[in-house]
Amino acid sequence: MTDLSAFAAGLADGSIEVIDLTSPLHAGTPILMLPPEMGQTARFELEEISRYDDRGPAWYWNNFRTGEHTGTHFDAPNHWVSGKDLDDVSQVPVKRLIGPAVVIDKTAEAAKDPDYLLTVEDITAWEAEHGALPEGAWLIYRTGWSARGEDPEAFANADENGAHTPGMSPEAARYLAGTGILGVGVETVGTDAGGAFAFDPPFPCHAMFLGANKYGLTQLRNVDALPATGAVVVAAPLPIVNGSGSPCRVLALVAR
Repeated sequence: MTDLSAFAAGLADGSIEVIDLTSPLHAGTPILMLPPEMGQTARFELEEISRYDDRGPAWYWNNFRTGEHTGTHFDAPNHWVSGKDLDDVSQVPVKRLIGPAVVIDKTAEAAKDPDYLLTVEDITAWEAEHGALPEGAWLIYRTGWSARGEDPEAFANADENGAHTPGMSPEAARYLAGTGILGVGVETVGTDAGGAFAFDPPFPCHAMFLGANKYGLTQLRNVDALPATGAVVVAAPLPIVNGSGSPCRVLALVAR
């Protein structure tokens, strides 16, 4: 039996489990809110074309409108000024959408402090236990934040000082940008912390990852079902020509 045949057999018999890491996409899906003087992304909207009626008697379909960075989505390198001359989402090589997954779990820390920042020490402690970050891997940063995903207000966790959501320190972002990983996946609305506008540099995950030709995956769910190592993640954005990103379906494959 070839490797691919064995893989297909594992999917069929359940020895390989497929876990959906994607948040449902609907009008209430949380979106990133920028200061009012800046351009805003559109919420997800469905416009019915026909539904088994005189507009189309045998079919149901919709138009939809939303931003590229709505819900579970993929950040392409050209999304940020640091990667403006790099790939748009349609140019990302498909082989770079699939890779082994490693999970760093800071759920307990984020529960105590919603502004918790992953540090270089957190990453090197993980590596001391599990080995070096694999080349071509997706690093999944687990914080438990997806439990708030159906409550936009709790998900944003904002006050007069802005959003309070976990993320990474600039030093951690710089460290990861220098590794061979594909990119980083998070449970929050974006790869950066809610307070990252005040960091030095601002929004370091976007600036450093995308400038290093790496990618972001955001608003992931069900990451609690992934082991620290051993899973494979498949990210499938739409190939939008000149697009800076896309809502996407993100699946994990786990041997059971």
